[in-house]
Order: sequence, then structure tokens, then C-alpha cells
Amino acid sequence: QVQLVQSGGGLVQPGGSLRLSCAFSGSIFRIYAMGWYRQAPGKQRELVVGISSGGSINSADFVKGRFTISRDNAKNTVYLQMNSLKPEDTAVYYCNVRSDVSGIEYWGQGTQVTVSS
Repeated sequence: QVQLVQSGGGLVQPGGSLRLSCAFSGSIFRIYAMGWYRQAPGKQRELVVGISSGGSINSADFVKGRFTISRDNAKNTVYLQMNSLKPEDTAVYYCNVRSDVSGIEYWGQGTQVTVSS
């Protein structure tokens, strides 16, 4: 059974940085595409950035140049480095994985990111 455990997040001032982590277990990490989504109050969940099993990256326009996704296949972990944070980045951030083989998706528990002075 795939399990995802998120860490990181919290309160940061505008212009600050945070790093989110998502630790994966229960299957073969390298065959999964991984991504970060976010959901702000009253809004739909949206893709922030994704990385394929082969390392190809797809970023939303609103985070290009500010957020970076990376995966460590040795540690079975995906990271989201968030720089130059803005108040509009405030949301619950979710880790997502999708198997290249079965297409089955799994979600992390979510972590709150609040950008405020």
C-alpha cells in the first residue's frame, strides 16, 4: 500500500522561502510521476508543479521562476522548494503520485502554507 507523508510548510512572510517534503513508501518510487497541488479556501485544487518518472517537469505559470520540484530516488522523496512567496500562495499543499504502470493516484495528507506579514 502506497503511503505518502508530507512535512514542511507553516507561516512565512512575503518574499520568504519554504521547503515541502513528501516521503513515499509501499511501492517502487521510480515508476511514479509525482506532483504538488494546492487548494486555497473557496477554490478548486490546482496543479503547482509535476515531475515525471523520467524527470520531465511541468510547472504552472504562476510559480515559474519561484518554485522548484525535485525528486530523490534514493530517498524515495519529492521536494518542493518555494521561494519569493506571495500572499496568494497561501493554500493547503498536497503531494500526489501516479503510477506509470497502473495509473492509480495517491494523495498526501496536505500541509498548510500561509504567507502573511
